[in-house]
Amino acid sequence: MKKITTYQNKKILVVGLAKSGVAASLLLHRLGAFVTVNDWKPLSENKEAQSLLDAGIKVVCGSHPVELLDEGFELIVKNPGIPYTNDLIRGAIEKGLPVITEVELAYQISDAQMIGITGTNGKTTTTTLVHHMLEAEKKKVYMAGNIGTVACEVAQEAEENDTMVVELSSFQLMGIETFKPSIAIITNLYEAHLDYHSSVHEYAEAKAAITRNQTEEDYLIVNADQPELMDLIGRTKAQLLPFSTKNEVSGGLYVMDNGIYFKDEFIISLSEIVLPGAHNLENILCAIGAAKLSGVSNQAITQVLSTFTGVRHRTQFVREWNGVKFYNDSKATNSLATKSALNAFSHPTILLCGGLDRGSDFNDLLPFLTNVKSMVAFGQTSEKMLELGKRAGIKELWSVSGVEESVIKAAEIAVPGDIVLLSPACASWDQHPTFEVRGDIFIDGVNKL
Repeated sequence: MKKITTYQNKKILVVGLAKSGVAASLLLHRLGAFVTVNDWKPLSENKEAQSLLDAGIKVVCGSHPVELLDEGFELIVKNPGIPYTNDLIRGAIEKGLPVITEVELAYQISDAQMIGITGTNGKTTTTTLVHHMLEAEKKKVYMAGNIGTVACEVAQEAEENDTMVVELSSFQLMGIETFKPSIAIITNLYEAHLDYHSSVHEYAEAKAAITRNQTEEDYLIVNADQPELMDLIGRTKAQLLPFSTKNEVSGGLYVMDNGIYFKDEFIISLSEIVLPGAHNLENILCAIGAAKLSGVSNQAITQVLSTFTGVRHRTQFVREWNGVKFYNDSKATNSLATKSALNAFSHPTILLCGGLDRGSDFNDLLPFLTNVKSMVAFGQTSEKMLELGKRAGIKELWSVSGVEESVIKAAEIAVPGDIVLLSPACASWDQHPTFEVRGDIFIDGVNKL
């Protein structure tokens, strides 16, 4: 960890706790800052805030009072989940105060090389693959960021010859100033998170920020199958490593003759890869690119791709029961992710779907339901999903109370050779605090069969 003095004796306000807020507060306190923490949850119910109070950090809980800005803070560190429309954050920006997220702190103190990974879909799978490939080459590597481990916490442990593989959301990237990964990846870009971002343009610019500070010494791995994305990153100074699942790309990564190539070098045949789904080819190409640029051998890459079956909650194979295969894709919180999951299977599929109603009619799913023989719907969007099923000509349509009951219903109607796929196309918050909780309930239900 770099012993920076940037924040010594400076008044800093950390807004929003959870894991990232706690880690940022403790780090800034360690760096000599005068830290105040503000969180909406009352102190009596807020174990994180109580622990920071015990550590000697000032805590203001129960709301986000704009009056805090009168206390002369020089910097705001914002939890990524708090929108910029929040009155306190908006007031800070109007006062000209810098507003950053903890990944910026992580970069400032890190001795390790950073590989940064963003995109609408595929971030977690790509991050995990890169981590496994570097590990297979016996390199010291850490996973951090949006994948669940706070980056500024990991950066305090990582040393000069280590590598941090950091998954980055658009929310995190909106709060960077100097952050500069030596290898950046943009898996893909689709319309998403418009309940947070003011426009599609703002969302796209947030994703493109991953390469904003890169120089000619750095690399950007980017999806050449998306012309709009290629236009968006046209300003980058980094060396481009394009990838394509459709065409041969000069100097990049591509699929040809049932094999994967890196700069015309054969890496692995598709038949050796065990991770299901055409959509995962993008993630695999990205991971191979980062691994090769990091000096990983083809042998180590092949070892990972021939054994890696998926990340938990992301088209994850759970088990086979009575000739029926169950897959957990609880991370599919939008229809785009569900399209990808449905495309991964050619067998008759029982689709378990539904959740938080954000106003979508899900019409874009219609062309992808051809292999769906039955639909089991739950949550706020249950009726919408069943109406979609009717339009698709699906004969067996069921409404159930939740994920646990959906597993029981799917087991009742499934026959050997079927796929049971939990791919909700909706967020979980109408019934569960996170998609992970929803997925764990599914896994538990399947294992109880």
